[in-house]
Amino acid sequence: MSTLKEKLLNKTAVLGVIGLGYVGLPLAVEKAKAGYKTIGFDIQEWKVSKVNTGINYIGDVVNEDLQEIVNSGYLRATSDFAEVAKADCVCICVPTPLDQHKQPDISYVKTSAQNIVPYMHKEMLIVLESTTYPGTTEELLKPILELSGLKCGVDFYLAFSPERVDPGNIFFKTKNTPKVVGGVTEKCTDIAATLYESILEAPIHRVSSPAIAEMEKILENTYRNINIGLVNELSILCNKMGINFWEVVDAAKSKPYGFQAFYPGPGIGGHCIPLDPYYLSWKAREYGFHTSMIEASMMINDRMPEYCVERASRILNQSKKALNGSNILVLGIAYKQDIDDYRESPAIRIIEELENEGANVRFFDPFISEYKFLEVLKKGEPELTEELIRSADLVMITTNHSSVDYSFVEKHAKIIFDTKNAMKEIISRGKIELL
Repeated sequence: MSTLKEKLLNKTAVLGVIGLGYVGLPLAVEKAKAGYKTIGFDIQEWKVSKVNTGINYIGDVVNEDLQEIVNSGYLRATSDFAEVAKADCVCICVPTPLDQHKQPDISYVKTSAQNIVPYMHKEMLIVLESTTYPGTTEELLKPILELSGLKCGVDFYLAFSPERVDPGNIFFKTKNTPKVVGGVTEKCTDIAATLYESILEAPIHRVSSPAIAEMEKILENTYRNINIGLVNELSILCNKMGINFWEVVDAAKSKPYGFQAFYPGPGIGGHCIPLDPYYLSWKAREYGFHTSMIEASMMINDRMPEYCVERASRILNQSKKALNGSNILVLGIAYKQDIDDYRESPAIRIIEELENEGANVRFFDPFISEYKFLEVLKKGEPELTEELIRSADLVMITTNHSSVDYSFVEKHAKIIFDTKNAMKEIISRGKIELL
């Protein structure tokens, strides 16, 4: 048995997490709650300060849990990468966005690896959790880490284990979501699996390589992207045919096998589903392969914000109003229900398109009071009042937050364009137009 495995089993290992965002902070909290001394690393000083004072900023973290583990000394944060020398295991949980050309930007992963190198030591485990294209762990990370003079699989261990965080999910959190682990060598896989087995209350699925684990994560989100693209396209067709597509999906899901319900919407948001297919398509071109089905779904989903603005314009035309000069109230900035995360939110693109067409746009989101887009700060309305609703020529629902009183909205709105079927329980349908 290796020294590191012994330290993991008796919980004397010191664990590190690089990146204290939506993935990293919940993971760091679970490590500390499991009884490991844990160090969180982040280049943003405000995150470091908040963690060290026990102030939570991530919805999926329980405030009391964070305060307790910080006060007890099990979790601390720093921006000093020299502290990596004290860690036995380091998980990299940094952003992997797309650049302006829709190509993978793995600069954060690369920089994290370079920051680790000077402080690496024998019997150390490095796990990449950031979503990326197949091959990243072995083609990018491994050569950088071996600049330390240590040999992967002999002196240190390297694996990929994709994050599967679903912000706002009531049932599945970091603690109870099954984990996939793929190491560069069999021993790397075993050490990484031992780490997660000691932290999580969920099965650990071992695969034969990092590339398998990397592709697995891409498959998860590409599967969803394609199915969402399918229902978005069918919803556009059903609108032309005068068919309520939401009712169609609800009827189809009555079948107890062979069908999983997906629903249309104004576009796809979040860090994974809109981005992961681009990673795969980019990597596929290296092999002269075009992912035609995937690219088709991406095109459909990417166009949904523009389609929603076109629909809004047609709805206003029915009231003899032009989009140019109209007052539009957008309800919901978050990319999904009941969270404060607006990364890649289609609502932001919808607002941009509406403003480009000359509309006067205001927004309300119970979780988001302001957001930044292209370095411009946009401030929302502090309260959803009768006056605010009445002042709008069109109310556009882009996120179905459960705390919004949609009967109140229906009562005072002139006309409503519901892109999320948030008003499905409202009996009076005369003012409501569905996506």
